[in-house]
Amino acid sequence: MQTLNQCKPGESVRVTRVNGEGAMRRRIMDMGITRGTELRVRRTAPLGDPMELFLRGYALSLRKSDAETVSVLPLPKKKGTR
Repeated sequence: MQTLNQCKPGESVRVTRVNGEGAMRRRIMDMGITRGTELRVRRTAPLGDPMELFLRGYALSLRKSDAETVSVLPLPKKKGTR
């Protein structure tokens, strides 16, 4: 299973599971990253951390260590996109 921190810029994925425990898991879910959510990795910082995501109509920056707790499935590319 792929995790969110392994995704490359431009890749679209669907969240299958939010792992982790307690406050960290709750914080990620409060940001809108819940099971079934589709998101796109917009870009990563020059040194690779954090990564910028686009989901639910807004942009979100997330540390790679936090993204490691989110399991995802890649979505097929839509026609007409780069």
